[in-house]
Amino acid sequence: MSDQVITQTVKQRGKHKIFLGYAPGVGKTYTMLAEARRRVSRGEDVVIGIVETHGRTETAKMTEGLEQIPRKILEYRGSTFEEMDTAAVIERKPEWVLVDELAHTNIPGTQHAKRWQSVLEIIDAGINVISTVNVQHFESLNDTVKEITGVLVRETLPDSIIDTAYEVVLIDLTPSALLNRLKRGDIYALAKVPTALNNFFRQGNLSALRELALRKTAEEVDEQMREYMDQQCIGESWRTNERLMICITPNMESAKLIRRGYTIARRFNAVFWVVYVRIPGSLLPAKEESALQELSELTRNLGGEMIELEGELIAKAIVRFAREHQVTYIVIGQSIQSRLEEIVRGNIITRIMRETNNIDVLVVAEFEENKC
Repeated sequence: MSDQVITQTVKQRGKHKIFLGYAPGVGKTYTMLAEARRRVSRGEDVVIGIVETHGRTETAKMTEGLEQIPRKILEYRGSTFEEMDTAAVIERKPEWVLVDELAHTNIPGTQHAKRWQSVLEIIDAGINVISTVNVQHFESLNDTVKEITGVLVRETLPDSIIDTAYEVVLIDLTPSALLNRLKRGDIYALAKVPTALNNFFRQGNLSALRELALRKTAEEVDEQMREYMDQQCIGESWRTNERLMICITPNMESAKLIRRGYTIARRFNAVFWVVYVRIPGSLLPAKEESALQELSELTRNLGGEMIELEGELIAKAIVRFAREHQVTYIVIGQSIQSRLEEIVRGNIITRIMRETNNIDVLVVAEFEENKC
């Protein structure tokens, strides 16, 4: 019997290119459509999965001549909505598909709760995606954006989406130029402009958000450089080996500490753990158990690992974990314990600092609402 050679085809994942902005109206969707038209002129197979023109005439004109996948029509609470038909995109199998507004929440009845989850399915099917998103939607920046704008952004997506992108392009526009576009009615209807100027589109807000977008893009460039150096075995001594530990309590205020710790870990190129110490035999209220589940999901979304320890002495358990895992930084909140616990058990932060050597302890101040 002659030997048979069995060839197994490994499905290649699609690429993901992201146009990143800092506010509505900077030109993300327009630029994405302009690139699509260039690709089509070169003979590439490009379709529109979903594009939101928001009534902007110039943007709508850019969609003309591009193939569009029909949207899925959904009924919800007596109203009709349109969403991207992910299954139809995959069945069509183009070379590239355009997907606007990654952080969008899908109407109940779609396969995925979030549009970015639909994008991951399309990429897994081997289709390249070009998408758009604003920097304020990334999970790690949620608290920072609230401090800047006073608005808690509800629609967020994991930072891993941008971290794993094939290419990230910053669509930059000075705040002054953006405000001029707003006042001309190029972004919203003129009747909505005064409200926008008094809220999100304040000059200070835009300047701060623009800086966040510039920093986020710079982080991605640094990450790409690290990957290249790893692949080429360049400058092994340049790599860092930082390990970061974030100590939390079972309440949703700890989400801010996790995001702050993630930002620090990212800048240090560090792996990180989120650690909670449970007193043996203790039962937490249902609200706190639920909070721990949400904090665990947040940690996974940011690329970390949630660890639950047991110990009568919280500081001792933290120090033991830090030593066993060769932690180089401990991030801890200012209010990790109540005043009563401090009197009965002693100050946890002080004990950790006293019992650790060669480990930096970073105490994060409590977040206070901006009263200005």
